[in-house]
Parts: sequence; C-alpha cells; structure tokens
Amino acid sequence: MTSLQDAVIAVFVMAAVILASRALPFLLFSRRKAPAALSFVERYMPPVAMTVLAASSFATIRWVEFPYGGPEVVAGIAVALVHLWKRNALISIFGGTGLYLLLRFLLKN
Repeated sequence: MTSLQDAVIAVFVMAAVILASRALPFLLFSRRKAPAALSFVERYMPPVAMTVLAASSFATIRWVEFPYGGPEVVAGIAVALVHLWKRNALISIFGGTGLYLLLRFLLKN
C-alpha cells in the first residue's frame, strides 16, 4: 500500500504534468503559427476519436439475442441524423443516449 507521503507526491507530480501539457502549447505557439502537423492533428483527431468510440460501442452488441441490437442501431442512426440536422455534437450525443436508454428500458419490460 502506498504511504500518504508517496500519494501526495504522486498527486502533485501528476498535477504538474497535466498543467504543463495544457499550458505548453499556449506558451510555444502564442507568438508564432503552429506547425502544419499540429494543425492536422487538431482538425482530424476529434472525428477519429468519435469514430473509434462509436465503432467500439457496436462491437459488444449481441446480435443473436433479444433485442438483436435494435436500440443501439436506432440510437446510432438517430445520433447521425440529429447531427446532420443540427450540427451540434452535444445535442446529438445526449439525444442519442437518451433514446438508447429509453429503448433499453422499454424493451426490458
């Protein structure tokens, strides 16, 4: 078991690393333009992360058991349609999550 002193030191080290990783880009690129590679990552990393999360949520569906992936597929389609309609990730994600939970609740009973 970790001692209290070791835990406190670890917390401060982790806090310093997180603060440095958040502040470093602002310190480095406040007076000059960011490199093209960083601009590429900034533009394409969020959609890639969202795609991986969406794909992994469909990976655990049991297609041969009731409800045969229905709530997941319907909620996924709803998220895509709401996002295409409103262009707001927050609305589409919360709406799809709410729809998924509602469908799971209704199909359980």
